[in-house]
Amino acid sequence: MIFFESHVSFVITYLIINFPGFAKPNQFETIPLTNFTESASAIAHPNIAFIKYWGNRDHALRIPSSGSISMNLGGLITRTQVSFETGLENDLLVLNGGLTSGNALARVSALLERVRAMSGIQLFARVQSENNFPSGTGIASSASAFAALSLAAASAAGVQLEERELSRLARTASGSACRSVPAGFVEWQAGKDHSSSYAVSIAPPSHWSLVDLVAIVSREHKFTGSYEGHLLAGTSPFQASRLKDAPKRLDICRRSILDRDFEALAEVVELDSNMMHAVIMTSSPRLQYWLPATMSVMLEVSRWHKTGIPVCYTIDAGPNVHVLCESEHAGEISKQLTSLPGVLEILNSHPGGAARLESNPPDD
Repeated sequence: MIFFESHVSFVITYLIINFPGFAKPNQFETIPLTNFTESASAIAHPNIAFIKYWGNRDHALRIPSSGSISMNLGGLITRTQVSFETGLENDLLVLNGGLTSGNALARVSALLERVRAMSGIQLFARVQSENNFPSGTGIASSASAFAALSLAAASAAGVQLEERELSRLARTASGSACRSVPAGFVEWQAGKDHSSSYAVSIAPPSHWSLVDLVAIVSREHKFTGSYEGHLLAGTSPFQASRLKDAPKRLDICRRSILDRDFEALAEVVELDSNMMHAVIMTSSPRLQYWLPATMSVMLEVSRWHKTGIPVCYTIDAGPNVHVLCESEHAGEISKQLTSLPGVLEILNSHPGGAARLESNPPDD
């Protein structure tokens, strides 16, 4: 593990230094300093992908192979403070109360390098970040983390970014982070290069009172991270078919959200989730994120749906199951989920707002 983390840190540093498309000022243009504050704190929500992101056109910049659609998860937050300080010899990362190094620090430093390139700041930064939900278990902790980091770092450096610019910046550190920047129901337009790949809101949080009941079956950090999984996506014989059909699934999902059509949403969301995990399970080497309790929840949710209960499941790259329903059914479904063997906890989330500075009021 130590060798792997050192290798990742070396590769990221090498890319920043040697490839202008990765983090040099000609890719992320210098923006004049305004209201330089040195320190800022931001909050962002994780998101649950209805149409999944899996596989990249450009791994260095995280340009995806296809678009995706998600919902921000209100009530679940990452809070991140960034302070550019004199006297630091390198960037420091305190994650959930513990000083962190290795790959996590390398990813944070790579994003900070882009902000330093835009602002002209030469100072290292102290980053303190914490979640109120489990990390690395399929609840998009990297999405909220890097959305909050992007906003806090830009603000601390005095760089004013429009929402699309902030979405692009967050994407370079974690693809799904670009979807945690706008509010509510969000679509990531895949694009073909850095400027054309960003996320936009397709409906505000108030548009539809959906609830995501996250059935926690494991709090353990997953063995293989999503970034490594993206690298393997193309080795699956099913990835090409999945990508070919993606525009159709995106259209159905987008329309079902705009029309508040739960049955149409349920069908396409479960289909897309199953397709992504088919790719994951047939990549080379094969990956497996599900646990026995994951399957148990999936089967029960499918059985409830067949009896007429409006409910469906979707699973990101992890073992925990996101169970979607409309708010009027959430109480009863939550009770039934709690009674299932292997379910440790239920997180109840509603459509969440945009990434915001902590000094600003929430919009969800």
